[in-house]
Amino acid sequence: MAEGETEFRHETERLILRDWREEDWPPFWLHCNTPTVMRWLGGVADASTIAAASQRIEGYRRAHGHTFWLLERKRDGGHLSGEILGFCGLKRANVEREKVFGMMEVGWRLREDAWGRGYAKEAAIASLDLGFEEFGGDEIVALTVQSNAPSWGLMKALGMRRREELDFEDSSWSTDDPTMIVYSLNRAEWDAQRG
Repeated sequence: MAEGETEFRHETERLILRDWREEDWPPFWLHCNTPTVMRWLGGVADASTIAAASQRIEGYRRAHGHTFWLLERKRDGGHLSGEILGFCGLKRANVEREKVFGMMEVGWRLREDAWGRGYAKEAAIASLDLGFEEFGGDEIVALTVQSNAPSWGLMKALGMRRREELDFEDSSWSTDDPTMIVYSLNRAEWDAQRG
C-alpha cells in the first residue's frame, strides 16, 4: 500500500475483511498453502508461485480498488481475535480470451481448520454486498472446478446461478478436472434475495 492511502476495512459479525500488510503473507501462506487447501487450486505452491500470487492480489486493489482481501477473525467462541483465516473478496476475472475476462469475480480461500463454520459464506455475502453497493458491479461471477463441490455448493447457497455457457478449460488448477465452471449473480437477483 502506498504511503497516504487509506486501508480498506469492512467488518461482519465475526470477521474483518481488510487490505493486506506485509506481515500478513507468511502466516497466510503457512496455513493456506497445504495439500488439502490447494487441492483444487493447482497444488501446493512453490516460492515463485507464492510471490507471483501475492503480487497479483495486491495489484488487483491498485487497479480496481478491490481485491481478495485478507480475512481476519474477530474474537469468536474462544478463538483469538486477529487470527488470519484466509482471504475473500473481489477481483476482475483475468483469464484472457475467455468470456468471463474482465467480469467482477468473488472468490475465497480459507485455512482448513476454518472450514465448516460459515466463515466463507459470511465473508462472501459481505463481498457481494460490497461488489454491488460500493464497487458498482452489475453482475458477479465465481469460478471453480466441478470436483470442488464445497466451493460450488457455497455458490449455490449464495443464490448464484450455473452459467455453463461461460465455462472454459484451464488445466492450471487441476489436470484431472480442467473445466472451470462458472456461477453468476446479478444485482437485481441479489437485491431480491436480500429484500
